[in-house]
Amino acid sequence: MTQNVDFMPDNLAQNDSLQKRKAQEKPVQNRWLRLAKKHSITFLILGSIAYASYSWADNKSIKTIAKTNQESNPQQLVNDQSNSDQQIEQEEQLAEQMKARWQANSIVGSGNLNKNNANEDNIFLPVFVAEFALSQDQIEESLTTYLALVDEYNQPMINERALDLALKANDIPRALYIAKVWVDRYPEDTPALFYLAHLSLRAKQYELSAKTLDRILQLDPNANIEGILAGIYPESAEARQEMLNALNSVDKKQNPSLLVMIAGLEAENLQYESALHKVNLALKQRPRVPSFIILKAKLYLASNQESRAMRWLSWKSFFQDTPDVDLYQVQHLLKKNQTDKALRKLRRMVRKYPDHEQLLFLAGITSIDAKQYQNAGNYLKRLQNSAQYQDQANYYLAVSAERNQEVEQAIKLYKAVDGNLYPVARKNLTSLYLKYNRSTEAIQLLTQERVSHPSQSSFLYQLQAQILQSVGNSSQALMLLDEALQQDPNDAELIYSQVLLLDPFKDRDRLDFALNKLLEIEPNSPTFLNAYAYTLAQQNRKLDLARRYAEQALVYAPQQASILDTLGYVAYLQSDYDVAVQALAQAYQLAPSLGIGMRYAKALYIRGDVDRFNQVYRELKTAHPDATELDQLLEFNAPNISPDLSKSFTTHSHHS
Repeated sequence: MTQNVDFMPDNLAQNDSLQKRKAQEKPVQNRWLRLAKKHSITFLILGSIAYASYSWADNKSIKTIAKTNQESNPQQLVNDQSNSDQQIEQEEQLAEQMKARWQANSIVGSGNLNKNNANEDNIFLPVFVAEFALSQDQIEESLTTYLALVDEYNQPMINERALDLALKANDIPRALYIAKVWVDRYPEDTPALFYLAHLSLRAKQYELSAKTLDRILQLDPNANIEGILAGIYPESAEARQEMLNALNSVDKKQNPSLLVMIAGLEAENLQYESALHKVNLALKQRPRVPSFIILKAKLYLASNQESRAMRWLSWKSFFQDTPDVDLYQVQHLLKKNQTDKALRKLRRMVRKYPDHEQLLFLAGITSIDAKQYQNAGNYLKRLQNSAQYQDQANYYLAVSAERNQEVEQAIKLYKAVDGNLYPVARKNLTSLYLKYNRSTEAIQLLTQERVSHPSQSSFLYQLQAQILQSVGNSSQALMLLDEALQQDPNDAELIYSQVLLLDPFKDRDRLDFALNKLLEIEPNSPTFLNAYAYTLAQQNRKLDLARRYAEQALVYAPQQASILDTLGYVAYLQSDYDVAVQALAQAYQLAPSLGIGMRYAKALYIRGDVDRFNQVYRELKTAHPDATELDQLLEFNAPNISPDLSKSFTTHSHHS
């Protein structure tokens, strides 16, 4: 029995910077991803100048009209004219400088331009237009212009920029075409070859990728080609085998990066022994590369040799200048719930790398899990001014303070959280307020934050409505949601929050309107389909439509307990007890709540399965000893139960 290990390149394995590699291996001369983004600002400036030039030319035609207005203030006219002349002169000088730089960059690497000076002038304006289109988010127009330039001029700077745009648009066929054109003209251009190898693999043109890799290794037998597979590891065994065949056809099989690429694919195909042999060959040439070391540990783990993997990682970590290998070991220990071991190792790592923010963060949250709140605070407080970890640090410091009963400190820290953790921080904060009967403060805070965080207004309205409902003020909660929907009538989350508050009998018409609106916005949402089905079941009407919606919801979310519960509920009301028992049994297995258990028990009894009924009753009584609802099940004292019992189904809560 082997362990389930992910052999795809992980973040740790691909975080090696150029500085790290200099200390570990021969420096890589031509990194394959030479991002063209470094040119984007230059191009945008050029595009802006071009646009300004067009505007200046157009403005000349209306100077006569402007002159009439300016004649009333001669001094202002002189000043404006002087400023305008200076601006135009500066723009022309900058354009000439940019043009000279562009022409110099175009000549580099080509040796001899096949175009004359007039054509060099012709390339300048299309680049302006393409970059200006890009600045207006017109990616397709910009890419089309660059493709024409690739076909016409085929120069590295143009090609790389065009490739960058094609990849940004996720247009792999056109990106591959650009790479082919580039390599045809510059067959020894390393970035072009790396692009072509990567893109041909993405396009599953394995024969072309093998030829390209072979060419790269002919030019540089020590080339670092491991990154070519980044983000494109094949998922199926057949695709992996195709890629393996292509890589195995490359002549330079002793290249360590190629060996590791093949080993990773073999490991995915459970060929651990062969993969381990190749990793060992790669490690002989580059013994300190973290990704190689981690891959060998993964192979040990997959072969059920955990102790050997841990010894290997511990030994190799002594010779590392970065924490990557140690981090992988810590993450493995945490996955195995060995928190104390992980924490001891993290403490040693923090002493070795005291300014490493990822380590400090991991040590902080692991300390919280171990209920070592003081240690957690020591680690996380050092991250409160971090650009990357500030919000995470404040959030987990708040969690730590809340668990340590430091209520005011927790409130202060939750308020400081922004970014991606903002919603969960505000939910925790409102729960804390409600726990201590401070609902008024919670409502005041959310009202203020709708002003300071307008992008979160929908979420804040919903949260405030939940608070009002929790304190028994559902009517005011509905009024608040009505106010929010006036600003955005098509906000599905706001409408759904309204649905959860409306009474299925008193607000029948409003519910119908809201539920139809939800399905108009998102017709395939399992949540909204289930909500409509359950509402109809509560009202005991249109049961055929309710069943169709519930079955449709299950197509999109087949293992969701609340949807199975709804289907069982509807089937029960239709007297289809076999389907009711089957659906409710699945729901109860997934989520053995009191409500689902009650419905399941009643369906079992009415179908005549008394033994299973008694078993479910005992389970519910054990799990919910104080639930008075269970007394209803004791009333089932006859073998034949009237379908009127269906009425009691509507008395239990249901979370759609």
